[in-house]
Amino acid sequence: MLSISTQSVAASWSRRTIRVVSPWKDSGFLARFKGRDDMISYAKAHSIPVKATLGKPYSEDENLLHISHEAGILEDPAYAPDESIYSWTRSLREAPDDPADIEIAFEDGVPVKVRNLGDGTERTGALALFLYLNELGSLHGIGRVDMVENRFVGIKSRGIYETPGGTILHAAHRDIEGVAMDREVMRLRDMLSAKLSEIIYNGFWFSPEMEFIMAAIDKSQEAIDGWVRVRLHKGNAMPYARGSPSSLYDHDLSSMHIAGGFDQTDSIGFIRINAIRLMAHHAIMEKYRNGKKRPVAKGSTAKKTAIAGAVSE
Repeated sequence: MLSISTQSVAASWSRRTIRVVSPWKDSGFLARFKGRDDMISYAKAHSIPVKATLGKPYSEDENLLHISHEAGILEDPAYAPDESIYSWTRSLREAPDDPADIEIAFEDGVPVKVRNLGDGTERTGALALFLYLNELGSLHGIGRVDMVENRFVGIKSRGIYETPGGTILHAAHRDIEGVAMDREVMRLRDMLSAKLSEIIYNGFWFSPEMEFIMAAIDKSQEAIDGWVRVRLHKGNAMPYARGSPSSLYDHDLSSMHIAGGFDQTDSIGFIRINAIRLMAHHAIMEKYRNGKKRPVAKGSTAKKTAIAGAVSE
């Protein structure tokens, strides 16, 4: 969850038109309210509706993507939260015993349509699609995460998150990439994903590095088209079928039942070349295990002798 500090960083690019009001950083506010209990009591005295109470002293931040639960009693990472903490998703015990199967369509990596294969419900358009996936995910107990994270300022904090629709979309999107994205592009995407997450988490939405990475991500999604079928059941979103007009999967090449365009004898040279490094490594390690000393760099023995002599003197 983005903190007020990182939200302020994100807004600072347009400081001439956006004014960030952050009471928690105001000296007068901090003098008046020493902590969460003081603010809860103030809200109660002035009939200000807030979800937090002295009995549930933790904060909740809610948006379209998720709801987060932090601070208060949750600050202890050893505290085991009960079901009253969660407000979006059902527990696994309360989730339906029967799964729901859905199909999500993608164009250029963007979800454009969802269809419930059970009752035929369809949703198109970003908002309607996302709200429907939130509804289904919540019903089936999908998207709960309890974690300790590293904040931008250098401290660790514990947060509990509920992200039902986002979890489903993430599983489906990674699955369609599996058939439509080149292997080396996928490796680079994985490398950039961690940095992209860090940039977003720290609030640098409008930084030059964000523009650079997003240009690469956008390029990687140009051929990510198709559909994925996902089974929702007891906290899990499990892709089980997919299809893509830009699929790189060749049934004939990968089949173990028919002779395709891939000549299996070509693997002999491939295996031998890649085995050279492994055989050399294990041959040297076997010598070491038999009591042979590790090779010493030229001149290093003399240096060690001279140092030892100097120390003894």
